[in-house]
Amino acid sequence: MSDHPHDREATEALDNLRAALLAHGITLPSLDLHLLSYSGRYTTPPLIALGNCNPATAQRLAAALAGDR
Repeated sequence: MSDHPHDREATEALDNLRAALLAHGITLPSLDLHLLSYSGRYTTPPLIALGNCNPATAQRLAAALAGDR
């Protein structure tokens, strides 16, 4: 963990998002904290990088967001 003032908040959000996606059978391999967000001192939490995914994962993600399983 870094000394960024919002590190715990960002890490918790990342873990919660990863768990929610996994509950729908979705894995985003590049899901992580956006490292460039740590390059300066800001008053906001670091960004979370959702990354890239293949079309099948995008369809599962869209279905999950629409409320389908």
